[in-house]
Amino acid sequence: MLLARATSSMTQAADLLLTNAEVHTLTEPDTVHDAVAIRDGEIVRVGRTYEIQFLEGVETDVIDCDGQVVLPGFIDAHTHVENLGRYLVHADLSGATSADECLDRLAARADEIDDEWIQGFGYDESEWDDAAYLTREDLDLVSEERPVVALRVDMHAASLNSVALERFADDLPEADVRRGPGGEPTGVVVEDAAETVRKGIAPGYEETRALVTAGLEYAVARGVTGVHDMVRNSKAPRVYRDLDAAGELPTRVRINYWADHLEAVAEVGLTTNAGGELVRTGAIKTYTDGSIGARTAKLLEPYERDGEGVDDANTGEWVVDPDELRAIVDRADADAFQVTAHAIGDEAIEETITALERTSDPAGSRHRIEHVELATDDHLERMAAAGIVASMQPNFHRWADEGGLYDNRLGDDRRRRTNRFRRVLDADIPLAFGSDCMPLDPLLGIHHAVTAPTDDQRLSVTEALRAYTHGAAYAGFDEHRLGTVEVGKRADLVVLETSPWEVDRIDEIDVMATIVDGQPVYDRLEE
Repeated sequence: MLLARATSSMTQAADLLLTNAEVHTLTEPDTVHDAVAIRDGEIVRVGRTYEIQFLEGVETDVIDCDGQVVLPGFIDAHTHVENLGRYLVHADLSGATSADECLDRLAARADEIDDEWIQGFGYDESEWDDAAYLTREDLDLVSEERPVVALRVDMHAASLNSVALERFADDLPEADVRRGPGGEPTGVVVEDAAETVRKGIAPGYEETRALVTAGLEYAVARGVTGVHDMVRNSKAPRVYRDLDAAGELPTRVRINYWADHLEAVAEVGLTTNAGGELVRTGAIKTYTDGSIGARTAKLLEPYERDGEGVDDANTGEWVVDPDELRAIVDRADADAFQVTAHAIGDEAIEETITALERTSDPAGSRHRIEHVELATDDHLERMAAAGIVASMQPNFHRWADEGGLYDNRLGDDRRRRTNRFRRVLDADIPLAFGSDCMPLDPLLGIHHAVTAPTDDQRLSVTEALRAYTHGAAYAGFDEHRLGTVEVGKRADLVVLETSPWEVDRIDEIDVMATIVDGQPVYDRLEE
């Protein structure tokens, strides 16, 4: 009887067949097949098209991939989906080549809407000729009557016009308000003050739902089948669960709650990995330091000279100081939560490793460090010994070339030490890739990992793909159901028009289809 049931399961018709494909399992070692059979959202056969066609039934959907590449779906291990939606709904300042272009985009958005606030997201002054933040005077040119706010790409700095600055005047921590030579506020605020601004413009439920929906639609069009969303002061967790209940959620979502939600999350009984097939509770997230772009990442040695050639003794700042960090880690670990801590500068990484090493079982808990940009060799050895996951962003190598942001902020030696993915893998540290929505685009990140400036930073195509699939699945305790194309795994897949092993510009490859739990959520194959 058991044999009969097993045989029936193997020969029962599939719901979906992908045939005539180049299927990379991304197992170790990677194996290549040309067809996949899916039933009830699960991969039930991987092999040759000739064999798998026998699983075609009357109601089976068949997709002829015409030689295109099939991979496990990309899992973005570090996202901010609501913020991504803001890029799409408000003024998108990413890619602007000057302050004037940002102002033009903000002014155009102001003309399109009746909203009181004019909002823009994603500007990156490090790529402009003058490399200066947007100021109060700049944004007053957009409007002197309506509040205007522009968030820097890393979200660690915000620029306000005079009206917006007046609105927040009594709430901004003085230490994080940048002032000019005469003591007047420039309109630029960082870290805790920037968080005050973000909280002050946070949307309500309906707008959050629109932002999240827009962000997820954008994600699946780029082959993303799962996101680890870093959530703070947001209605997004409710939105995700409502979308899931309505059958409208196109991706899997792992919600990483900020540490200021820890007590509430624990009180309502949520734990790491609690949830259903599509929405699960993830880690407790905390900052330590800021960002290199905002000169607030915590460094052991000072930043390079500032833009005016003046010596800068600044070594960054603690957003969460080491004592508070240890308290957060201890509390979260005691409640059996995975911990994930933002740490960019080498001093911040040192303190974060020290805090995570003290926990009862850092490897079993799969504690994570986000970004890990300036890790030393000693840091990598300690992370490997403790089993700490490195959650990193390969698209950050957009700033790693000579003359780029890292060079200007850190100098040549430290520029070459940023984001050393090769060293991370060679140290046997679990490596998960994400985008931090700068921008959300796995193929762009993979391109940067493969073409990084130095040998210590560079990965093979297969290694980079695995970090965005199996590595990210492991970081979310999901490697048993996601991250490779194998029998028994959930059918989360992406179809690419061109093989990433055969082109110079991986970032220019088109995503042709995205499949989540056996259902196409994005499909251009019939075009």
